[in-house]
Amino acid sequence: MSDRKPLMPKATAVWLVSNTALTFEQIAAFCGLHVLEVKGIADGDVAQGIKGLDPVTSNQLTREEIERGEKNPDHVLRLSEMKVDVATFSTAKKTPRYTPLSRRHERPNAVIWLLRNHPELKDSQIMRLVGTTKTTIGQVRDRSHWNSPNLVPQDPVTLGLCSQIDLDAEVKKGARRVERERKENEREIVKGGTLLPAEETTEPARPSTAEIVTVKEEAPREESEKEEAARVFARLQQMKSADTTTVDGDE
Repeated sequence: MSDRKPLMPKATAVWLVSNTALTFEQIAAFCGLHVLEVKGIADGDVAQGIKGLDPVTSNQLTREEIERGEKNPDHVLRLSEMKVDVATFSTAKKTPRYTPLSRRHERPNAVIWLLRNHPELKDSQIMRLVGTTKTTIGQVRDRSHWNSPNLVPQDPVTLGLCSQIDLDAEVKKGARRVERERKENEREIVKGGTLLPAEETTEPARPSTAEIVTVKEEAPREESEKEEAARVFARLQQMKSADTTTVDGDE
């Protein structure tokens, strides 16, 4: 007996309860539900608001299979064979890749090959591909690795450290990330306007030629009595000198 269950089991159970004469046990076994849960659906206490899914139109159950079940309460409903195989994906966390001892010394060569040929890959992606550590990647990148003079770039697929499918998948993921970051940067530039060069933003402001510099004129200062008397006396002296010069000229 197959362990496969119908898609949307509760919605399928709602339809079977409403449109067939199958027993609760038959519906529960077919949909992978508890009998009490099916009874709750029939009473309206369970799956309220769920629209029934017809398993016949969705090619999960045939009309003939339903009729056989209605005639024989002991008949176990069988899920129709899928015309297309649906791949099943494991939800378990992927374990770190095991690298044989004979290949572990070649991982730095694979790391330097990936750094040179695929700079779009993040360190975490390289770690998944070749089973190395972030520390080793950093040492290979800044050439502080103990064996840096002897490292030779080598394809990790050729070395057997990863498959071509895994490498292509990581490269595509990295390319999509780079493209997404590029578009986000472009949107930020368009949103914020064109940025000015640093020298223009840090240079002190220069006065524009169009600016008119106005000089504040000082208000006339009032003369004191002594200053006024001295000015009048000086004026009289000038007039007296002028008169004396005129008289001398007439003689």
